[in-house]
Amino acid sequence: MAFPPPDGHHVVTPAASVPNASAVLDFVEEAFDGQVVERYEGPDGSVAHAEVMVGDSVVMIGQPMPGDAPMPALLSLYVEDADAVDATYQRALDAGAKSLAAPTDQFYGYRAGTVEDVGGNRWTVCTVVEELTPAEINARMAAMMSDA
Repeated sequence: MAFPPPDGHHVVTPAASVPNASAVLDFVEEAFDGQVVERYEGPDGSVAHAEVMVGDSVVMIGQPMPGDAPMPALLSLYVEDADAVDATYQRALDAGAKSLAAPTDQFYGYRAGTVEDVGGNRWTVCTVVEELTPAEINARMAAMMSDA
């Protein structure tokens, strides 16, 4: 008998295995209004596995097992509009993230800014500001590449 994924889990659910997992969870709660819904600690108090709900999605976070290399994630966080991109990006910086790219309007019709948290996860805060066809995106990309 098969069971559906738990609430907040999708067919593919992102996960990160990073040092400082506890600090990453604190960051996600502060910067993105995340809510930790599950947390399991190892005997040393490290986060073996946690699930944090961000919007309608779960992100699984834990520390690497001994001998395993960290595996940070690349995550896109969609917000409601361009002002929310700027505000959420700033909240992430205020919560301790490092800026990788300030929010700007992108050739593909998004406004996006990217930060890195203490665990090395990269979060792109974005929203669609302009609906474009694939042909329009390709034309803009070609024009951008020819200017480079």
